[in-house]
Parts: sequence; C-alpha cells; structure tokens
Amino acid sequence: MTKTFTGVHWMLATPFLDNEEVDVNSISNLMQKAYSSRCEGVVVLGVTGESARLTDEERQIITSEVINNANGLSVTVGTTAASTKATIKYSQEAEKLGASAVMISAPPMGKPNLGALLAHYEKIAECIDIPIVVQDYPQTSGVHMPPQFISQLAEKIPQVIYLKLEDPPTPSKITAIRNLTGDKLSIFGGLGGVFLLDELNRGSSGAMTGFAYPEVLVDIYTNVANGNLQEAESIFFKYLPMLLFEFQEGIGISIRKYALHNRGLISSYRVRHPGPELSQETKDEFHDLLTKLEVPY
Repeated sequence: MTKTFTGVHWMLATPFLDNEEVDVNSISNLMQKAYSSRCEGVVVLGVTGESARLTDEERQIITSEVINNANGLSVTVGTTAASTKATIKYSQEAEKLGASAVMISAPPMGKPNLGALLAHYEKIAECIDIPIVVQDYPQTSGVHMPPQFISQLAEKIPQVIYLKLEDPPTPSKITAIRNLTGDKLSIFGGLGGVFLLDELNRGSSGAMTGFAYPEVLVDIYTNVANGNLQEAESIFFKYLPMLLFEFQEGIGISIRKYALHNRGLISSYRVRHPGPELSQETKDEFHDLLTKLEVPY
C-alpha cells in the first residue's frame, strides 16, 4: 500500500490538439504545474478527463505519460467501466503501469442494486493490490450510495480506503460517513472545489478536483491544516466566483480547458466532439472575472 493520501490531488484534463489527437507534450506541462503547485497527487482518466471519449490505446498512452512525469506525486487512475470485467481489466493495466490507486465509480445499472454494486467492488479488489478510491458521483452514475453502504464497503474490502465524495450536500454526508467509519476512510471532496472549505471543516482529507488554478485549492487546504482558518476563508471566498464559474453544468470542462490554455499549460482548449464549445460571450466573461479577481497565478 502507498502512503495515505491527503491534500490536493489535481484532476487532470486530457489535452487534445486541434485535430482531437492526444497532446502528449501538454501532459508534461500539467504534471509540472501539479508539482510546482504543491499538489500531493493527480487523478487521470476521470469524467472531466473525457475518459469516455478515449480509446483503450489512448488510455494507456496517457496513463504512462502521467506516471513517467509524476516526479514523486501519487497517480490515481480512473478505471470505471460499464462491466465488472472491463473495470478489472482497466484496473490491472493501471496497476501494471505503476498507478498508486484506481478510482472507480458505480457502473450504469438498469435497476441500481447495492448488493450487485458491493459484489462489483469485491470482485475488483480480489484482482488488484493497490488502493481503491470509491467515486460517489450519482449525477453521472445514476447510483446513490447511502452512508451505510459506503461504510460497508470500507469494512468488507481492505483496498477501499478512499472516497471521492460528489453527492451534495457533501458536508453533511461527510459527517454521516465519519460517524459510521471513524478514521477508516479518507474522504476527498470534488465538484470543482465549490464546497471545499466546509468539507475540510467537516473532516475531509483534501480534494480531488480539477480547478484550473490548483494553487488556490492547495493554499486553502494548507491554511486549514495549519489552523489558519481566517486566511483559508479569505482565500476561498475571494476565488469562489471563479470556482462557480468554472463549474457551470454542461460547459465546465470547456471553461476549465480554456483556463488551462490561457495559462499556457495546454496548447489547445479543444474538447472532443461532441463535447461543448465556448461562446465568445463566455470567454469574455472569463477574462472579466480574471481581471476583477486580480488572479496572481
């Protein structure tokens, strides 16, 4: 097992060239930014990494490039698939490539069945040795995981030691899970970081999200960890408008990529078709917000 995760684990966008081919060179830029921003890890091939739009060959190329540029950062690989067999295959491939952990959401189910979902995670755990990050994101999976079920996963499956919680209201669910599991499960917030401050105050271990300015998230986390709550609040509320702007439903990944491109971290802000494209009005609003907030990064 790797050391216990804490802090900010930056969810990586998958960079594409204008022709929609994977932009391998930009991956190293993103990894350098994760390191210089003092992130403790990265997560690749998540929902906002457009994993569903990638071929199996591209998944391996991207994972290898991220791990080769890790520079000591932990690398969690999203291995969610529509079947248990495919998830096992992806998870074993990630482990073989050197992943620190795998992140797995519930697969799509015609009729969500928690018994079948428990068996899904058990079967995967039997086939790998690295930790599992359970992703609780019902908006994309269509499956709701009650706190009691999450507690059951942590109790029955040794590799389930992390939870990426994206089922709002996240602060109250953190408390409910903590009351059942104690410190057995490290809980990380997501959802663009818009609830980060409250999540940390409720006992989360950090954040796994892809906000284009990870330095902000790291500064908030570090100040809370050091007991500087007033400074953490000041940073959070200053950048909350940007967090909310980037997290707009339907176009969030496009805004994030535009921001990363604006920072010079990726060569193109292309989202793979049929992904959303930004209007000029939204681009103008982004630049207006940067100016108003006087973003120093």
